[in-house]
Amino acid sequence: MSATGLRLGAHARVLLWNLCFVLLAATAGCTGDSPPPTKPDEPAAEATADEAEAVEFKLGDMLEPFDPPKLEELNATAEWVDRPVVDSLAQLLELQASEPEPPTEAEALALKNDTPGANEAIRRAMGRVRIAKNGDFYDDEAGADWDAEIIRYANGDINSTNYVLYNSATEAEVHALCGFGLFSFDAEMKPFAAAESVVSWQTSGNGLIDKVVMRDDLVWSDGEPITAHDVAWSFKLIMSSVVPIPAVRQGMKEIRWIEAYDDQTLVYFYKDSLATNIWSVNFPVIPKHIYEESVAEDPTLTRSEYHVRYEDKPVLGGPYEIADRKRGQEVILKRRESYYLHQGEQVRDRPFFKTVRLKIIPDQSVAMLALRKGDLDELQIFDPRLWVSQTISNEFYRRNTKVQAPQWLTWSFQWNTKGNPFFGDVRVRRAMGLAFDHEELHNNLRFGLDLPGIGTYHPDSPWCPDPTPQPQVQDLAAARKLLRQANWQDTDGDGVLDKDGKPFEFTVICRNEQWRIDICNLLKENLERLGVLVNVQPMEATVLIDKSVNHQFQAAFGGWSTGTDPDTSENIFATDEGRNFGQYTNAEVDRLFAEGKREFDFEKRRKIYQRIHQVLWDECCYTWLFHQNAFYAFNKELRGYNFSPRGPFSFGPGFSSMYRPAAL
Repeated sequence: MSATGLRLGAHARVLLWNLCFVLLAATAGCTGDSPPPTKPDEPAAEATADEAEAVEFKLGDMLEPFDPPKLEELNATAEWVDRPVVDSLAQLLELQASEPEPPTEAEALALKNDTPGANEAIRRAMGRVRIAKNGDFYDDEAGADWDAEIIRYANGDINSTNYVLYNSATEAEVHALCGFGLFSFDAEMKPFAAAESVVSWQTSGNGLIDKVVMRDDLVWSDGEPITAHDVAWSFKLIMSSVVPIPAVRQGMKEIRWIEAYDDQTLVYFYKDSLATNIWSVNFPVIPKHIYEESVAEDPTLTRSEYHVRYEDKPVLGGPYEIADRKRGQEVILKRRESYYLHQGEQVRDRPFFKTVRLKIIPDQSVAMLALRKGDLDELQIFDPRLWVSQTISNEFYRRNTKVQAPQWLTWSFQWNTKGNPFFGDVRVRRAMGLAFDHEELHNNLRFGLDLPGIGTYHPDSPWCPDPTPQPQVQDLAAARKLLRQANWQDTDGDGVLDKDGKPFEFTVICRNEQWRIDICNLLKENLERLGVLVNVQPMEATVLIDKSVNHQFQAAFGGWSTGTDPDTSENIFATDEGRNFGQYTNAEVDRLFAEGKREFDFEKRRKIYQRIHQVLWDECCYTWLFHQNAFYAFNKELRGYNFSPRGPFSFGPGFSSMYRPAAL
């Protein structure tokens, strides 16, 4: 069996498909520098690395006992329904072949991206993958420079090379290139099994079971085969309470059991028949033969001499392996021949880049200088001032171009509804949105680059109501009226609203970046006109994360990226969920989320999440500000970058379709 071109489709770029977080835009809620935590009442949240050493390890102790049926019995009774196994690069090329021919690359690269038409021309021309097959594979010498290096941007270092200990944005990027997995999703958020790893995928008629047959030509970087036993064992490891899993356990809570019936046959058993079950299955997989014996001695997977050795030189299952790592500076990955060659024959597409260098630059202004000098090949730009001032000169366009595309990334003020006298009252929360100068934000702080915020789901998504909520506009009179109704009045004549002898004074926290601080300062200025005092408290990402997780804030500025399924928002807005940092609670919202995950009919399910969107908007648990597009700069030598609602990387094929041409 041959594979054609998926390359990275099953790896960690979809590890977080069910975690819905902002990869590079550290936020006040889901921060992007760190993934969301597990629920506070789960053992995962309590098992620290120190505690793990003091407790006896028991594999899979968080799972209830289960005796899986024999495979013969399953095959006889399950009424299997075939599910898609997709080569995402081949799928992209087929789609592009059906589209009108874009402008030539030369025409697009001669443009400055200063109009929507120019942006569209650049996006279409530079997204076109002009690679032909050589036999079964996209491996023609004329198309790509197979010795090329790409220098990618990272805003922070990696803490661990162990896939299950993933806990940062840069680790997500590393594992997207080095990690092993079985599933992916396309630019329309439709899930599929990855042709690079999977022969077949079937679901039982009752929706309680998935069966996957893996390929038999998969090997770890040490030459040992990757089998179904690695997947099943990794699941049990993650569901072991004394292993301090920082991020991924929460997304696996609906899996009852995973059984490896032989080296290639893998069966997932679910607790309930849910429309969301598919988003639970793509968790980190690490080599059983490396960790099976050592984890009992060191459940942290980090402290023993043995684990330190594999931290420095990990055994990996993806297209790339770690060649070098300079802490705080860069991580260098090299293409792994044993990924695409098996027993001397090519069985998968060769990754286009020989080397991937992740250069760590925390400051975006410094990163922009590196891009202009040619020391970076791509850069996601979050600060709009950089987009409008640093990407317009002839110096920038000498080496680079830029493109923007819709991205389901939403920024907001997030109100803690408990533990303070202000934001438990919906009238106060609504007054905050009416007091804010949205026009000033959009025109002068965001330079007209964004769509106005209209709620948690992006207006392009099927989950946004139709008609959509109307964007908020400043109305100070209406805000004053609401605050009076909530009994906030200036009773002592000092110009500050008070109630029960206490002033209306609160603190809004944000990450220590100027564009974020500017937005919070605008809120401060607006509310001072109403007699409300605001303290703006910038802080480093790690402190911000800690305060958010522990609800130690009154208000915060932050953003959420979309999940691949609308149900991922349950963990943000349902009562007592792990990322509900503002402690919002609403019985109707809780009920609707429960219904949504059990509804398989698309239109009925769509109406459920549209209603959730509307309730959250009416309840003003956040003040939604803007939906931010993906803003990227690319070296002019790069080709094949395309976009999804998650940006250019976090989907299939994503990074897999990018390359440098052999002839420039």
